[in-house]
Amino acid sequence: MARHGDPDAVEWVESGGGPLVAVPETVLPFWTGADSEELDTDYDRACEIDGRVGLLPVGDSAALVLGDEPAATAYLPDLGTFVRRSAAGPERELAARVPAVLDAAVWGDELRWNVPGPVVLFDSARPGAAARAERHLRVPLRPGSYLVRAACLRPDPETWVGLVRLSRPAP
Repeated sequence: MARHGDPDAVEWVESGGGPLVAVPETVLPFWTGADSEELDTDYDRACEIDGRVGLLPVGDSAALVLGDEPAATAYLPDLGTFVRRSAAGPERELAARVPAVLDAAVWGDELRWNVPGPVVLFDSARPGAAARAERHLRVPLRPGSYLVRAACLRPDPETWVGLVRLSRPAP
C-alpha cells in the first residue's frame, strides 16, 4: 500500500458514476452490486445513502459507502483517511497536500464501523465476487471497531476534496 509520503505510488479508484463501497473481504461474495434479481439491488441501496458516508449490511458485516458524488478516491494508510478528489490539480499533488489540510477539516457526524479485517474499495455497481478483476483498492484494516467521519474541504478556490477518516475508538 502506498504511503502519503510517496504521492507517485498512491493508487486511485473511480466508479462508473455511482458511489464507491468498501466491503470486508470476508463478505465480498455477498455484495451483488447491480447484478441481482431483487428489485432493490445492493447498488440501489448504496445510491440511497444520504450524505458523504453510510453503512449497509452485507452478510454478517457491513459495507462502508462513500456517497455524495463519484469522486476518484485513494486511501492514505498513515493518516487512516480516504481522500476523494472532487476538483483538484494532479492526484499526486493532492495526496501530498492532505496532511496539511486535515487540521482544517470540519468533520460530520460519527459512524461506528465494525470490520472483521481488510476491506476492498470498488465501484458499488460491481458484484463483490468480481471486484478484484476491476479497478479496486485493498485496504488492510485490522479487525475491530472504527470511528468514521467525513469532511469536505476547499483549501483554495480550485480545489475541493472530500475526506473520510477512520480511527480507532479510545479504550
